[in-house]
Amino acid sequence: MHGQTYFDQPAQGTGRQREKLNHHKIVKSKRRYWIGRRTQDIIFSVLALTVLAVPMLIVAAVIWIDSPGASPIFSQIRIGRQGKPFKVYKFRSMVPNAEEKLQEILHHNEMDGPAFKMKNDPRITRVGRFIRKTSIDELPQLFNILKGEMSLVGPRPALPREVEQYDEYQWQRLYVTPGLTCIWQIQPNRNELTFDQWMELDVQYMRERSFLLDWKRIFKTVAAVFRMYGA
Repeated sequence: MHGQTYFDQPAQGTGRQREKLNHHKIVKSKRRYWIGRRTQDIIFSVLALTVLAVPMLIVAAVIWIDSPGASPIFSQIRIGRQGKPFKVYKFRSMVPNAEEKLQEILHHNEMDGPAFKMKNDPRITRVGRFIRKTSIDELPQLFNILKGEMSLVGPRPALPREVEQYDEYQWQRLYVTPGLTCIWQIQPNRNELTFDQWMELDVQYMRERSFLLDWKRIFKTVAAVFRMYGA
């Protein structure tokens, strides 16, 4: 699985007549920006993990007490830059057998397109609802950032089954490293946006990205956490 890439597989569907980004320009341009951003990611993730070590241990303990039977840390294969699979880490917000139960509720999907969203997902635990609302469940992804699999800002990493349904336009979001936060993440009505609108926000980010905009996204993410814009 880890040696496989989804990037070179033919996209399904005909693709939409929308903005087509220059792949070479996206990947090769702004070299100083990429180097500076990677340096920034390493420094920030190390500092954040140091400061948040004790609170993260407390969250893990609370998850275990509320829903024993599996590790408080949940790992899942996601698709990163250039279609490379990697394991993303999260605090477990669902019951231990959530993956097996997914097939039973797929017909309740409230999101169009390949992504699955359900407002009152019965698999989510009591603690899980809170850590999702506050985005605390995403904190273990600081390890993914430290490893270089993710960045602070970028399109959210997708599941393999989602990527397999991407059309040519949607595949463009795989040009860059996935992020802990993105434009979609800070929208107060993000769960009301269509899948196409979500993809358009990711393409907008790739076109406009800069240090200034990245830090605006980070500060807005902090504000969104306190306002509980989460799922």
